[in-house]
Amino acid sequence: MPSLKDLKNRIGSVKSTRKITKAMQMVAAAKLRRAQEAAEAARPYAERMTAVMSGLANSVKGSETAPRLLAGTGSDQTHLLVVMTSERGLCGGFNTTIVRLARQRINELIAAGKTVKIMTIGKKGREQLKREYSQYFVAHVDLSEVKRVGYTNAQSIARDILTRFDAGEFDIATIFYAEFKSVISQVPTAQQIIPAVFDDQSADAPALGTAYDYEPSEEGILADLLPRNIATQLFTALLENGASEQGARMSAMDSATRNAGEMIDKLTIVYNRSRQAAITKELIEIISGAEAL
Repeated sequence: MPSLKDLKNRIGSVKSTRKITKAMQMVAAAKLRRAQEAAEAARPYAERMTAVMSGLANSVKGSETAPRLLAGTGSDQTHLLVVMTSERGLCGGFNTTIVRLARQRINELIAAGKTVKIMTIGKKGREQLKREYSQYFVAHVDLSEVKRVGYTNAQSIARDILTRFDAGEFDIATIFYAEFKSVISQVPTAQQIIPAVFDDQSADAPALGTAYDYEPSEEGILADLLPRNIATQLFTALLENGASEQGARMSAMDSATRNAGEMIDKLTIVYNRSRQAAITKELIEIISGAEAL
């Protein structure tokens, strides 16, 4: 049985922890509002650009002059996996769910005899993956000093990926991130960006029977838009990840605050019982001594 002093110190420690988790919850809630607005504002542009690219891609599908970013290299031997996670922890299972999806894809590719290369964005995912797959790492992007992720960050990552693709370092590139749904729901997502994949039945695609003349040619437009589309998809994924991270952190800190409150209540009950037992023991000793006299 711990002493009264130990129990009192433990209660004080848990109360201090509750103050910290409560403060972190409030900070995450404030950051979540801005991050959610940024993610939701970027979705219409990304969706519309995807629809335009889908129409262009369908018109040149199977063409010998189709850009490599659309047609691919003709091989699927080497895969580049871009795993996006957070720079900081204390956000529940946010990083773990993304890493779990990436680990599942890595194991599938290795079992199929494919060559795997991993680029990590965010040190938390890198820390989890390096235990098993450090030999597959080829690059890491550190955003810990970036206060607010911008399009320039996505452009820099896109240039690195495109440079590696032009150098023939990989055939297929896939990004892993968490799509923000709500504070309690972040969906781990895998999206192939090279070669580009579009939905043939896009709701915003040009209607059947409508003819379009493009200046310059479809191939020329795609050659210019495809690199921009990769940067756009990366930027959208970074924004979705940012909102998902704050939502997960807010939810995790709320749970931690409630758990701390429950622990304080339990420790207080134990403290009161121990204190009452000590008082009762002292009274018994005093009465026994008085009767002995």
